[in-house]
Amino acid sequence: MDINHRYITTNGINLHVVEAGDQNGPLIILLHGFPEYRAGWRRQIAFLAAQGFWVWAPDQRGYNLSEKPREIAAYNLDVLAADVAGLIRASGRERAIVVGHDWGALAAWWTAVVYPNLLSHLIILNAPHPAVMSQTFRQNWRQLLKSWYIFFFQLPFLPELVVRTNNWRMMVGSLTRSSRRDSFSDADLDQYREAWSRPYAITGMLNWYRAILRHPPARRESARVTVPTQIIWGARDTFLEVEMADKSLVWCDNGRLTLIPDATHWVQHEKAEQVNALIAQFTAEDHE
Repeated sequence: MDINHRYITTNGINLHVVEAGDQNGPLIILLHGFPEYRAGWRRQIAFLAAQGFWVWAPDQRGYNLSEKPREIAAYNLDVLAADVAGLIRASGRERAIVVGHDWGALAAWWTAVVYPNLLSHLIILNAPHPAVMSQTFRQNWRQLLKSWYIFFFQLPFLPELVVRTNNWRMMVGSLTRSSRRDSFSDADLDQYREAWSRPYAITGMLNWYRAILRHPPARRESARVTVPTQIIWGARDTFLEVEMADKSLVWCDNGRLTLIPDATHWVQHEKAEQVNALIAQFTAEDHE
């Protein structure tokens, strides 16, 4: 499989994008979450390219080889959605399939809310609709306790120091302790450490968390999702209450939910074949 690396200017910054597959095929954009980077889709890129998709997997702003604005407000959810919209426009296509996991899924949700005409399909992996997340934080103490790290990350400087200690022990543990065995190899983790160690990367990554509390997105008349939506959710997620999956479906005009009982938050790694098949099946009409 041929993989191209390119930089695409979108929303005033340059994003590093890995590109693969048929440039005449449907465009599918894969948005990674925290603390991964575009390699979080390593089990999807080759499969989707082989299925005839034109695959784009960006390092999102603040991550790895992409630009890393210093201001916390530069990671506001409206800005993140504008990044995705800019990628679609830069491709020359009218619409794209957008797939997101974790924080990438929050950006994908919001892109579908703000720019519905740019998406043909939305696929969400283990992340609630932003309105559901906000409501659950206010009403569910279990979720609030699970999300303790979000509040820790609000502190200046200290989180950066803590996560770097002992060769990124906290960051590695957040991946390995919350996933099934062998989801992340030693080689994978070394590549993640390299991405985290790039200048200003860890601050950029943490600023996503800081911005969601300090610079929430602009109020909208409606946050409903009109784009056809597939939610895929690993039920053994240690970070997110599974009830948020059903609640998120309520916000979709045309949505479906696939709950995978024995998968964790890292569903695209642990159940790659099933996730890949669900993506291909849900977007089959784009090939017709």
